[in-house]
Amino acid sequence: MKYTPQGIGMLVRETRKGLGVTQKELALTSGTGLRFIIELEKGKETAEIGKVLTILQTLGIQLTLTPPPAATKRG
Repeated sequence: MKYTPQGIGMLVRETRKGLGVTQKELALTSGTGLRFIIELEKGKETAEIGKVLTILQTLGIQLTLTPPPAATKRG
């Protein structure tokens, strides 16, 4: 699956709404600002990765990163 800023933003928005959490509440519980949440949900491409990971963790969204098979081979 290819992740895009827009796709991640949509997932964050849908998850947040599904949990019944406001943008302001998410900002407070994750230690970020309301403007950051708004921009993340809109798919801002320059969002700080550390803050994005914090938001994903706060919402309980799991992210799995898997290296390509060639990168895991050892000679």
